[in-house]
Amino acid sequence: MQTEPHPEKLNYRTVQFLTSAPTLAECPEDTGAEVAFAGRSNAGKSSAINALTGNNKLARTSKTPGRTQLINFFRVSDQQRLVDLPGYGYAKVARSMKDEWQRHLAFYLEKRECLRGLILLMDIRQPLKEFDLQMLTWAVQSGLPAHILLTKADKLKNGPANNTRFAVEKALKEQGLDTGVSVQIFSSTKKTGLDKLERKLNAWLALEQ
Repeated sequence: MQTEPHPEKLNYRTVQFLTSAPTLAECPEDTGAEVAFAGRSNAGKSSAINALTGNNKLARTSKTPGRTQLINFFRVSDQQRLVDLPGYGYAKVARSMKDEWQRHLAFYLEKRECLRGLILLMDIRQPLKEFDLQMLTWAVQSGLPAHILLTKADKLKNGPANNTRFAVEKALKEQGLDTGVSVQIFSSTKKTGLDKLERKLNAWLALEQ
């Protein structure tokens, strides 16, 4: 098993909103290092980014899942960024608009040279839905590392939460989707697993690789 280096510890408390882009052409310059956050609309993606940065207003949380329709970029440093990708699953929008989002998302994931890894968020009570498996299949086939956050772990006791993590890891192995993929338990509310997420981001965002 490959051991990750001990890269610089980044300060996510100083992360700032950079820009929103509806298409790849309008994304920031493709240099440095980026890590993208993806997940179904109810996975708690915005809450996780806000917990990471200590800023509850940085990534918009909405009572209407799927409202985020743009690729949102956040500045960690001049050459390091976090990326909030559009959410899927519950958005009450026209099928044509969903298809348009999907095209832009796929184009970003396939063409973005500075993308170092994918954080894929899943509600721990509903893991490995169709969208999750599509994203993981794409990541594994593309050789892009992926790290799964099983969110809302505060909704379960420790035993069931760990059992779900083991079950997810087993399912990934059975489906051949475990290469370069790691899994952890996470709670934005209780900050469970925040340190582990930070270590993963520090490794992926390290500029000297």
